[in-house]
Amino acid sequence: MAGADDADSRTDLLARDRALLIETVREAGLLALAMRRTRLRTWTKGVSSPVSEADIAVNDLIASRLGALQDYGWLSEESTDDLSRLGRKRVWIVDPIDGTRGYLAGHDEWCVSVALVEDASPLLAAVFAPATSEFFVAERGQGTTCNGLPVQATGGDDLDFSKIAGPKPLLEKLDLHPHDAVLHPRISSLALRLCRVASGGIDAAFAGGQSHDWDIAAADLIVHEANGKMTSLGGESILYNRAEVTHGVLVAAGHPRHARILAQVRGRPLP
Repeated sequence: MAGADDADSRTDLLARDRALLIETVREAGLLALAMRRTRLRTWTKGVSSPVSEADIAVNDLIASRLGALQDYGWLSEESTDDLSRLGRKRVWIVDPIDGTRGYLAGHDEWCVSVALVEDASPLLAAVFAPATSEFFVAERGQGTTCNGLPVQATGGDDLDFSKIAGPKPLLEKLDLHPHDAVLHPRISSLALRLCRVASGGIDAAFAGGQSHDWDIAAADLIVHEANGKMTSLGGESILYNRAEVTHGVLVAAGHPRHARILAQVRGRPLP
């Protein structure tokens, strides 16, 4: 009976975390949307990464809700990295506003992205793009929804470049598309770009090198639970909550198309 009790306890815990995650991400997205209508103080982080007081306010809101779970670790783009997270079984991985540059420019393609990672693999995920009314939720083994409705990545393995999103210089270096092909318009939020593979809005998406855990962890689960696949160009799965949180070139697509893309670039040096 102990095994059954443990399973029931885990189910209850997941249900609690899922409900809290959805409520928190929705509230965070609406806060970011409201703050975008105000005059925001901004500054630059690192070499050229923009940050605004909205990023910090959203981060603080999420931390106040999810950080209250004391047994869980925390990794956010807008928080100082506390390496004690490496010893935690479960860790929240947060991007308060993914696509800050577009957000500050008044564009709509930005989102709040949060994942709960367990043993280096995403367990729960929510990505909310309030300006475009897209709310993605996924749970390991339970599928992906967008605005409450199940979604799936597109099938087949054809390469229609008008439905493939990613940095054009990257695709040219990979010799993946004809030079006269018209790619899908740029989606400034990487998390949202990947999530649109899950909803079938686009067929495939690429991430250039230097993405971080917080950019991709939630979208990774959302893609996988929508019958898609997201890996490195070598086909390796992505591990999270490591000391090094930066990743190389990644591709997301439905299984047949993902396999074709990997086969097409196999043996070529990575850019």
